[in-house]
Amino acid sequence: MLETKDSAASRDIRPRNARDRLIVGLDLPDLATARAMVETLGDTVTFYKIGMELVFAGGLGLIEPLRAEGKRVFLDMKLLDIDNTVAGGIANLARLGATLTTVHAYPKAMRAAAAARADADLGLLAVTVLTSMDDADLDEAGYAENAGELVRRRAAQARASGIDGIVCSPLEAEAMRALLGPDMLIVTPGVRPTSATSDDQKRVMTPGDALRAGADYLVVARPVVKAADPKAAAQAIVDEIEANC
Repeated sequence: MLETKDSAASRDIRPRNARDRLIVGLDLPDLATARAMVETLGDTVTFYKIGMELVFAGGLGLIEPLRAEGKRVFLDMKLLDIDNTVAGGIANLARLGATLTTVHAYPKAMRAAAAARADADLGLLAVTVLTSMDDADLDEAGYAENAGELVRRRAAQARASGIDGIVCSPLEAEAMRALLGPDMLIVTPGVRPTSATSDDQKRVMTPGDALRAGADYLVVARPVVKAADPKAAAQAIVDEIEANC
């Protein structure tokens, strides 16, 4: 690990309580719908993910209102570009007030992001292998390694680059916790309650199983925001988290 200031332990990016471990993805088409969802979920949810779909609909403007309500924000940008562009993007992101953001786990991009973040409180996560991809998808994309092998290599590179944590599927969480130790964050999308469908996710696990495997945060979008009763769906996940923490 790098010096303390360059680790997750030195930033306010860890879960504060069991409820905080659920990150609800606001994967919604516009700001009005996203604001209505936040109002519906109320105190049940304390942490939200704003990703590409909502960013392109003005979602950056939702960060400050969420923070004013005491919420935390995971700005899921999955940055990957030349070093200078990644560095400039992270420098500006660090001023927005998000708790976490993402870069793709390419070593040069990760090193550029870590250097540009400097002493800011923004937590950096490296996206290892998207949870919508399986071994066949990686083979089609030209990777010789299977998903587990590629996640392992990229996680080790993230640690060496000064990144605070990784994003991986819950299926890899246990092995990554053993590899990375207790200090780095493990954030797992691809979490599906027993009653939910897997949608386009291919490497999935239930909330309780993901936590027992070593995940710090669970990212859940459609099983909550597309549910008939989003608040009840979120509370059911929180209850499962609390039972397994």
